[in-house]
Formats: sequence, C-alpha cells, structure tokens
Amino acid sequence: MADERAQRRLAAILAADVVGYSRLIEQDEAGTLEALKAHRAELIDPKIAEHNGRIVKLTGDGLLVEFPSVVNAVACAVDIQQAMQGRNVGLPDDQAIWLRIGVNVGDIIVEAEDIFGDGVNVAARLEGIAPPGGIAVSAMAHDHIGNRLDLHFEDTGQHTLKNIDRPVRVYRAILDHPPASPRPALSLPDKPSIAILPFDNMSSDPEQSYFADGIVEEITAALARIRGFFVIARNSAFAYRGKSFNVQQVGRELGVRYVLEGSVRRAGNHLRIAAQLIETENARHIWAESFKGNIAEVFDLQDNITARVVGAIQPSIQMAEIERARRKRPSDLKTYDLVMQALPHVWALAREGNASATELLEKALELDPEYPQALSLLAWCHAQRAVYNWSSTPEADKREALRLAERAAELSGEDPFVLAVLAAAHTVVRNIATAGMLLKRALVIDPNSAFAWNRSGWLSLYSSKAEAAVAQFEQALRLSPFDPMVFTCYFGIGCAHFIAGASALAVEWFLRGLAERPHAVWLHRTLIPALVEAGRMDEALERTRELLCAYPNLTIRAVREAMVFKSDVMDRHAAGLRLVGVPE
Repeated sequence: MADERAQRRLAAILAADVVGYSRLIEQDEAGTLEALKAHRAELIDPKIAEHNGRIVKLTGDGLLVEFPSVVNAVACAVDIQQAMQGRNVGLPDDQAIWLRIGVNVGDIIVEAEDIFGDGVNVAARLEGIAPPGGIAVSAMAHDHIGNRLDLHFEDTGQHTLKNIDRPVRVYRAILDHPPASPRPALSLPDKPSIAILPFDNMSSDPEQSYFADGIVEEITAALARIRGFFVIARNSAFAYRGKSFNVQQVGRELGVRYVLEGSVRRAGNHLRIAAQLIETENARHIWAESFKGNIAEVFDLQDNITARVVGAIQPSIQMAEIERARRKRPSDLKTYDLVMQALPHVWALAREGNASATELLEKALELDPEYPQALSLLAWCHAQRAVYNWSSTPEADKREALRLAERAAELSGEDPFVLAVLAAAHTVVRNIATAGMLLKRALVIDPNSAFAWNRSGWLSLYSSKAEAAVAQFEQALRLSPFDPMVFTCYFGIGCAHFIAGASALAVEWFLRGLAERPHAVWLHRTLIPALVEAGRMDEALERTRELLCAYPNLTIRAVREAMVFKSDVMDRHAAGLRLVGVPE
C-alpha cells in the first residue's frame, strides 16, 4: 500500500527559517508570533501562491515549499527577501525578523501531502548555511536558472553539508540590499585565529544555556593554551549572543579566519551537542561533529566534548592554513606561510618530503631567525633524518636537532609543541629521563596535545612500557583522529605488541599503519622482524627487497644506532633482519 501511495518526481524545493527564532520568542513571544503571522499573511503566502508554490509543511520557525520550477522558487525567494528588507526598516536590531532561504532541485518522494528524499535534505541544509536575509542555491539549481532571472550569484565553492554524503557546490544570490554600517574590519593576525561563538540552546529547558556556555568557556580556554593560535576572548565572542549575523561579518569584526558554532539539545535524560568549524572568508565548512551523552554525566561529558573538539579543530585548522598558504603567490610568501607550506612535507615522514621541508624552513629562518615554530620543525626534520636512516651524518643531525630545539624552547618555553619536539630531540640522543620531564610539562600546559601524547607513547616504548604506550597512543587517536600522525600511532601500537611478544598482532598493526602511509618504507625495519617471528618468511623476504631497494646501503648496525629501543628489543630486530639477509 505504501508503494502505491508514494510517487517520485523532480521538483524545486525551497526551505526557509527565521534567524534567531528562539531568542525572539524568549524576548517577546506574543509580539514575535504576531509579527510572523503578519509576514505570512501579507507577504510570504501570497508570494508563494503567485509563483505557483505549494506549502508542504510548517514548523514554528520555518517552512518547506515545493515549486514546479527552480525559476519560480528562486524568484519567490528573491521577492520575499527583498520585501523583508523593507519590512524591517526602522525596527530595532533585536526586533527585526530575518529569514534564511535555501533552494535545491532534485528527486523527491511524494507520500500523501508530504515530500521526502535527497532533494529535500539538501534544500534544508542549504537554508542552514544561507546568510540572514540571503538565499543559498545548489549548483544544480543554479544551472537550471541560467539567464532566466535578472540575478547575479556568487560561487562560494564546495561545502560539506551535514548528513549529505557528497560535497555540494553552493551559490549565493546577490540581492540589492542597502548596505548596513558594519564595524571596521580588523586585520588578521599572522597565525590561525578563531572565535568560539555562543552555542545555541535548542532545548525547551533554559537551564541548558548554562551548560552550553560552560562548553564554550572550556573550549575557549583549551584553545587559548595552544600557543600557535590567536583566540578571541570569551566576552568579545559572547557579544554576538542573540544577534543576527553571518560568519563573514564575525570574521571582519573580530579579525578571525575561523569561527566555531554549536548547539545543545536535551531530550529527556539525553544531551546532544553539535559543533561546526567554519572559515569566515567564504563560509566554507571545514569540520562538523555531534556528541551524545547522559545528563547524569554532564561534567564528564563536557570535559570529553571539549577534548574532542579541541583535538579535531587543531589539525582541521592546520590543514586549512596549509591549503591557504599553497594558494598564495610566491611574491606574497612570508615566514608564516613558508612554515605552512613546509608542514605537509614535515608530517609526510618521507625522505623527499624531509628535504623539501628543510629547504622551506631554512628560508623561513632566513627571514626570521627567531621564529620558534620554524626552529622546532627544522629540529624535527633533523631528528627524522637520524632516526629513519636518511642521513650520511646521523650524529651531526642529532646534534643539530637538539641545538635547534633548545633554541626554540629558549624563545617559547611554554609552547607544548616546542616542548614535545625538544623531548624528541633529547630522545634521539638517548636522554630518556629529560625527554620524559619535558613531555609531562607539555601535557600539563596542554592536556589535549595529540602530538605530545604521541611522543609520550614512543618514549614509553623506548622504556619497554608497552601497556602505557598503547594507552598513550589511544589517547592521541581519540583527541585527533584526522591527524597526519595517525599512522605513527598505529605503528606505535604495533611496536608495543612486538615488545610484549605478540608478533602476529604486531604485524596487523604495522600493516594498518602502512595502509595509511604506503611509502613509509622505514616502517619495514620493524615489520620484517615481526613477520619473521610470526613465521611469515615469504612476506618478510618481499618486504626486505622493498627495504633494500629504498635503502641500498642499510646495515643492521645503522638500524641499531638509529632506533632507541632497549637492547633486548633491538637484539630481536637484529636477529630478524639478519635472517632475511640484511648485512651486518
């Protein structure tokens, strides 16, 4: 029977909602409802009828409308938004009612009077990213319009929309609104800059506003501990509570490149927190996630959400900054941009990438010899060369790594990344106790530093503390699941199993790491002994051919000097490599 009632057809869908509806209702419920009723009766419903639209459903703050063509839908949206501009003239900011509108064309399922399907879902998501008083349309809708309307559009690029499994190119309709008088734009700092805006309370319980504010406070404080970030103070960000704004406006007024928005919803004893990171220049969504928990565990939930959000934001912003630096013209490049261009090469943990990163970082230090991040990253490059058998002078690279890392710490001794790199430099010269103290200090300053947890895992391995190492790598993975160093966590867990004598299990983790980074052939130095101990000699010999092809002059002695494991663990490495023919 359901199949008989349901139909499929191509349709244009308009989704609209009221900006800041909860705030308006809380402030003046009767007045807001009366104003919305007048807007509908005098403007919105007549315009929908004029353009042959059908109202499918209404919500407290929005509506869903089906049109026979995209031209009808967009023309209706333009008429409504331009008329709303006039209807708001003279009203105080806290009484003006603005709409967001999204328009899409796509396949829909019609059942009774309702509609469903991907076409509807995309329209709803487009409405969510439209600016107040604005219209966002999908690329398909834009193509259908062609030159049929006297209307210009701005291409805002590909957007990742919530619960839509593909990127959607979005266009913004340029409406002839009289310009507001915005605050003067602030210049952007020469580092990643972010404002954490007040989270919306989507619950009927006003008490949840305090929980939402607590989340924002914790995230702001945690991000402020990351020395490489410029974080807007809580009081400035909270000035936007209950106001109509778009992220471009926030970016200009606060002088930030990114904003974090979010919402809190309570249903019974369950809480759901949603957060999304947006680039202010083009309103591009970089990252989004939702978190669920029980109200009885509210404080643990708050801590967990803060840790996960901060852990996800740091690599997400870093990747966005790298992409931005790549887009800059060579003549524009300064120290910071050179460092951003070097980062993907640094984290590649590959010989060629190491050389490229070194060249870029040395150029950065020519411009600013006392730039702590450049010093630390160059130290890390020298340490990589020594540890991964890429250097013809490993002892010189170890000394240079320590020199550069110590200079960075002199300049920025409270930066957890600088401290973690200094710990790595001490590790390669086998100052294990000093490295341990530095990592503990780094994690006191920033307990959400995935890199410091990763380095702590490796330090535990070098002391044969396998169980502790696994816990530390798992913490790094939980904090930063999209981090470029993820594969080293997998590899580290494999090393922990190897140390514990579970070579077969170690192999599975090593292969998981290689699946993430197939060209990291240096991983074979430990994979091969594990394969030998697991009785997989054919695979061990195949991996040996790959290793010696990449490292034709590799010897067991060189491996012993490069790696920092305890002597009994290195004896097992040497025995496995000896059996497959690696020379002494």
